[in-house]
Amino acid sequence: MNDPLHELTGAITAGGQSSRFGSDKALALLEGQPLLRHVARSLEGCGLRLLVAPPGKYSLLGWQTVADTRPGEGPLAGLEAALAATLQLRGAGWVAFTGVDLPRLTADFWRTLAAARTQHALSVQPLDAAGRPQPLAALYHTDLLARITSLLDAGERRLRAAAETEAVCTVAGIAPQTLQNVNTPADLAAIAPHTSEQ
Repeated sequence: MNDPLHELTGAITAGGQSSRFGSDKALALLEGQPLLRHVARSLEGCGLRLLVAPPGKYSLLGWQTVADTRPGEGPLAGLEAALAATLQLRGAGWVAFTGVDLPRLTADFWRTLAAARTQHALSVQPLDAAGRPQPLAALYHTDLLARITSLLDAGERRLRAAAETEAVCTVAGIAPQTLQNVNTPADLAAIAPHTSEQ
């Protein structure tokens, strides 16, 4: 049986400012590996892998670097670049899109989202423990590109605006630790095993 990940394009946006973290978050170490590599590991099974980042800033074997066409304009702009590159390199399809600050994502997480796709969905988003959709670890269809470009041109920067509500399929039951977000050094310390007091 074919792995559903192979039909997805994996895309990581790594062009953020890391302002709350204080240094380049993508290169911060967790268990001896940069956060970027932890996230990339969850997407290794994807048939095409894209890193949306300034050219030459990071190196990931097997990943193609895609320049962020709107630097500094946030993850919605990163998604625009990823969808455009996917269309150019692979044609229409689904993109598994995330940032560098979710190091506990797994291949099975992405398989769960892939299995939840419906005929009318243009995005599949996990629900966190509070029942809120998490758009920065989600699937997006390339059919959203024109909408996202229009939103960005109009000044919209929120990733949750990428797809209309009725086009979003949500997935409950995701383990809370999978969606643990690293925005600050304290967040990183909180998920590092050596800091737990068992």
